[in-house]
Amino acid sequence: MGNRVTLQEIADALGLSRNTVSRALNNTGNVSAETRNKICQTAMSMGYKQFNMAGFTQPAAMSGEAMAPADKTEIALFTQAFPGSSHSGTKLLEAFQHKIDALGYKLSINIIRDYEINNMCFPTNIDIENVSAILCMELFSESYCEFLCKQNIPLLFVDTPLSQRCPIKADVIYMENLSSVHHMLDTMIDSGCKRISFIGDRFHCQSFYERWQAYVSVLTDRGIAINMDSCILADDSNPYSDTTWLSQQIASLKQLPDLFFCANDFLAMSTIKAVKLLGKKVPKDIRICGFDDAPEASLMEPSLTTIKIHSSSMGYIAADLLLARIANPAMPYKRTYIETDIIYRESTASE
Repeated sequence: MGNRVTLQEIADALGLSRNTVSRALNNTGNVSAETRNKICQTAMSMGYKQFNMAGFTQPAAMSGEAMAPADKTEIALFTQAFPGSSHSGTKLLEAFQHKIDALGYKLSINIIRDYEINNMCFPTNIDIENVSAILCMELFSESYCEFLCKQNIPLLFVDTPLSQRCPIKADVIYMENLSSVHHMLDTMIDSGCKRISFIGDRFHCQSFYERWQAYVSVLTDRGIAINMDSCILADDSNPYSDTTWLSQQIASLKQLPDLFFCANDFLAMSTIKAVKLLGKKVPKDIRICGFDDAPEASLMEPSLTTIKIHSSSMGYIAADLLLARIANPAMPYKRTYIETDIIYRESTASE
């Protein structure tokens, strides 16, 4: 079995002082959780067992989670548009990073520009040899997604381009869209809304398309004709955030609907402003609902009916999925949906 392992040997193996190792193994003094975990893991691997386990994050062999290998500690975020503070992706990334940090991984941020998409290449500032996996968020270039899927690197997509046009050979996580939208619009029909219009580019991404599918489904189920001319479906190169442009699109409709269902909250908030610009009141003259439950949704006037995404839960689950892929590259790909909740507010209130 060899000689008994000493504190000095553990310290030498890690390039730390004997005093730091002693404080970590006895859970005394001021030692960071990351350093303590590293010391405890090294001590266990060297056969040293006389230490206080309280607060120690167990290594992969004990907890089932893969600790970062010494030569591949980076998980790279690839995105075409880094989410702002109001975007649901912000909380998702915070939870994701919290999870992987505890296992020794670090998250790098990589904005995918036209250059990378046009040349089918990685960002120049990334050392791909040090990357254990890639998290793709707000990345809807079909050609670039296909490029990434061919690189033999563990991948997880948070939402995707339209799956019918771009089959993704990787793990994917979505928020649940179909049943929540169907139920919300079904409730709106029961409350008197017979003319319901959709606003947004339904081909923007898979989630937008699923929301469109739910819209079509509920109207069909309720025997309500789908009038494409009453919808605003322009592609997302158009300035949906421009209130003047959007008010012109609404004004050009032959008849105002009872309800606008918008593909996300930012479209819904722009729609409320555009409707007000036309001299109409929400919800008296027209009702409006969205999707996401952005922070502004509950603060605006009127407050917005929407569907809440559990972003933090998605972040932790996304980390679990990607860590599992790193540990088991050959397992079948997973498509995971996270439940959402309908939140009714003033923008759809009946008189």
